Amino acid sequence: MRRTVEVRQSILAKNDRLAERNRGFFEARGLLVLNVLSAPGSGKTTFLRESVRLLAPKLKAGIIVGDLATDNDARRLRESGAPVVQITTGTVCHLEAEMVARAFRQLDLTGLELLIIENVGNLVCPASYDLGEDLRVVLLSVTEGEDKPLKYPPMFQAAHMVIISKMDLAQACSYDRKALRSNLRRVAPQAQVFEVSAKTGQGMDGWCEFLLKQRREHQPRTPQR
Repeated sequence: MRRTVEVRQSILAKNDRLAERNRGFFEARGLLVLNVLSAPGSGKTTFLRESVRLLAPKLKAGIIVGDLATDNDARRLRESGAPVVQITTGTVCHLEAEMVARAFRQLDLTGLELLIIENVGNLVCPASYDLGEDLRVVLLSVTEGEDKPLKYPPMFQAAHMVIISKMDLAQACSYDRKALRSNLRRVAPQAQVFEVSAKTGQGMDGWCEFLLKQRREHQPRTPQR
């Protein structure tokens, strides 16, 4: 048991060093970087595609997307018009800072202001891995149950924002807003909460305005090359 803990600490320490390197590079370019996490089926890809479409007139985004297999999500995200790079992780259930660094070098950086990292669909492993992001965004759909934050506390404890997605299904799913908000306050009192439906557009304008405000606070430290 002791040996397992030491190995895990070594892996995370290496990842943290590489994440800091990523962060320095992103900050130098004035990029706002989001690490977007959720369970499978939360509507993450559709939410990001519609977010990028809405932001496009004011903010240029690039996307790195991670999946165990297939490039299906990358193809859907390209419909937004943003440059997209796919990471196929195979058996690895999360993205790591080194993977993101390699993928980032493949992006067209011309005019890029926002980098979105769509992490592998998983509410356990990705919580431990810093990728160099500015903001950690966790999606939770109304179809998943109001107790999800209590079942997966590390993921929500690290969140800057929680997106409650698929609000168009709230009534059909008997969504208990009061219960979910209470659970989020217990586990993640620091997180800003947005209720959205990418399908109908509900709440998307407010979310995009929030991102625009965040981007204005991220200016390059050094001239971009």
